[in-house]
Amino acid sequence: MGMLVLTRKCGESIRVADKVIFTILECTGGQVRVGITAPPQLPIHREEVYLRIREENLAAASSKDTLDTLLRGAPDELRKWG
Repeated sequence: MGMLVLTRKCGESIRVADKVIFTILECTGGQVRVGITAPPQLPIHREEVYLRIREENLAAASSKDTLDTLLRGAPDELRKWG
């Protein structure tokens, strides 16, 4: 996967597909404030939050208790793997 690098000034935007718009709101002291307009069903997280959520989901999915819960009521052929 490559990276597209763009230069924008305050007040300018970047559009992704039809429904996602990133707008540069403020640039001060080495920080940039970005506003994101997107459909409410599209989850948007800071990278560190996304990684923590993903890690927690992977840990929960690998838990034997979770696997037992998922396999409850499944055919015998599937339950023998739990």
